[in-house]
Amino acid sequence: MDVPHLVIRNARIVDGTGAPWFRGDVLVEQGRIAAVAPRLAADGAETVEAGGRYLAPGFIDAHAHDDLVYLRQPERPEKVAQGVTTVVVGNCSFALYPQSPSSADALREHFGALLGQVRPGETFADFRAYRERLEAAGIAINLVSLVGHGSLRLAVMGWEQRVATATEREAMADLLAAQLRQGAHGLSLGLVYPPSAWADAAELERLALVVAEHGALLAAHIRSYEGGLVDSVEEFLALLRAGGASGLLSHLQAAGRPYWGSVPTAIGRLEEARREGIDVSFDMYPYPAGSSTILQLLPPSAQEGGVDALLARLADPAGREALRRAVEAGAAPADPGWESKVRLIGWESVRIGGVGDGALSRFEGRSLAEIATAEAKEPFDLLLWLVERDRGRTNVVMFQLDGGDLRAALTHRLHMLCSDGLPREGGRPHPRGFGTFPRYLGRVARDSGWLALEDAVRHMTAVPAQRFGLADRGLVRPGMVADLVLFALDVADRATFEEPSRPPHGITDVWVAGTPVLRDSVPTGARQGRVLARHHGERA
Repeated sequence: MDVPHLVIRNARIVDGTGAPWFRGDVLVEQGRIAAVAPRLAADGAETVEAGGRYLAPGFIDAHAHDDLVYLRQPERPEKVAQGVTTVVVGNCSFALYPQSPSSADALREHFGALLGQVRPGETFADFRAYRERLEAAGIAINLVSLVGHGSLRLAVMGWEQRVATATEREAMADLLAAQLRQGAHGLSLGLVYPPSAWADAAELERLALVVAEHGALLAAHIRSYEGGLVDSVEEFLALLRAGGASGLLSHLQAAGRPYWGSVPTAIGRLEEARREGIDVSFDMYPYPAGSSTILQLLPPSAQEGGVDALLARLADPAGREALRRAVEAGAAPADPGWESKVRLIGWESVRIGGVGDGALSRFEGRSLAEIATAEAKEPFDLLLWLVERDRGRTNVVMFQLDGGDLRAALTHRLHMLCSDGLPREGGRPHPRGFGTFPRYLGRVARDSGWLALEDAVRHMTAVPAQRFGLADRGLVRPGMVADLVLFALDVADRATFEEPSRPPHGITDVWVAGTPVLRDSVPTGARQGRVLARHHGERA
C-alpha cells in the first residue's frame, strides 16, 4: 500500500513545535515529508483534501503496556483510531524480555498479573527475539521498547525478596547492556511492583550507570505516589544524579485525597533538578482514575516467592490476618513507606476492570464495595477471594486523583502525554486505552482552555520524540518520516468508564511512513510500522 507521492492540501498545520497553526500543503515522497508550503503542485500525486482540518505529526504514546497486545493484535486498532503512530512499551518494570532458561514461568506470571494470561512462547530471551517476532508478522504502528527491571531480576534472582549480591548486580548489568546494544531504548523501574520493589540503592545505581554508559533512558514508576511522593521523586533524582542517565518519571500524580495538591511541589523538585543539570521529565494521562493489578492493593512483601507462595500465605490464618491489618490499617512493618490504597480511597473507589478467569466476568465494571454487598462478604475477604480465584490476574480501576493536580501536570512544559493503557482481552478496562489523545485535544485543550491546541500537540509529538531520541519524528518538517494525523476541529473522546471501548470522534486519517493506516476513519489494515531500535553509540 505504499504511496510514492501524496499531497495533503489546505490543512491547518500544527507542526509539533508549539508555534501557531498555519494553513498549507504537505508533500510526502517515499515515506518522508518532502515539502511544506502554502501551495504545492500535485504533479500526479494522490491528493487528500484536508478542508481546514488540522494536520499534525503522528501522536506518540509515551507510556503504555501494549507489549503483549502487539503480538495478538498487530493492527492496534484503538491506537490508530486515536492518531497514535508510535507506542512506548516495557514500562513500570514489566516487559516480555529478557528471560533466562529458568525464568520463563516466572516472567509469564509477573507480566500476567498486570495484563492477564501470557501464553508459552509470548516471552522472549532478549530484545532481538521480541523485535524479530513483531517484524515477522508486521505491525501497523511503530514500537519503542524499554527493558523491564522486573524481567532482569527474575532472570538472575527469581522471586527472592532480598538484596542482590555483587555478582548478581553484575549479571543484571550485563544482561541489561546486551538489550541496550540490541536497540532497546532504556530501562524501566517499577518500585512498587515486586520484584523491582525489592532492589536496594546499590542495585539501582549499578543499572543506572549502564543506562548512562549507553546513552539510554531511565524511566521509573517511583516508590510512592501517596504520602511519600516528594521523597520518592527525590530518590529518583538521586539515582539519576549518581548514574548520570537521562530520566523519565512515569505518570506523575498524587493518589488519595489526603495528598491532593502535592503535584506542584513534585514538579518544583524536577525543575530544581534540571537547573542543577539533571535531564528529567515526566508523563501523565488525562483522567481522574488510574489502573493496575489487584495485587497493588496488597503490600509488596506479600508477593515474595511469586503467586503460589502468596496463595499459600492466604491459606494460613495468621498470614491472612497480617494482610488484613496491612490493608485495613494502612501500613505493613515489612514494607516501609507502603500505604494501603484501600485505606486512602475506600473500597467504593476500586472497580474491577478485567479478570483472567471468565467465571468472574460478572464483576467487571463494579466496585469492590458493591460486589461485597451483593456477595454478602466483607470487602477484605472478597479481595483475597478474588486473588485466590484469579491467581492475581485481576485488573482494577482506582478513582484517586484530583483535577487541580491533573491540570498542573498536563499543562507543564516537562510533560508528555501517555495512555498508560493496560490492554487485555475483554473486560471493562480503563477508557484511557481508547480515548487519551482525543480527550487531551478536546476536553483538556479546546473545552477547558487549560492550554492551546498547539501546545497540546507538542506534548504528544515533539516532546516525546526528543525524549526517546526519535530524531526523524515528531515534527511536520521536510526530511521527517511522514507519520501524520489529520483531525477535525470537533475532535472528541467518547470512551467512558461505563463504555470504555467506544471509539473517538474526529480523527479521520493517519499515515505511518506515508502509508495510510486510517482513511476516512476506517482502518486500512496496512502494517507499515517498525520496531524503532535505538542506534546511539555507547559513551566514550
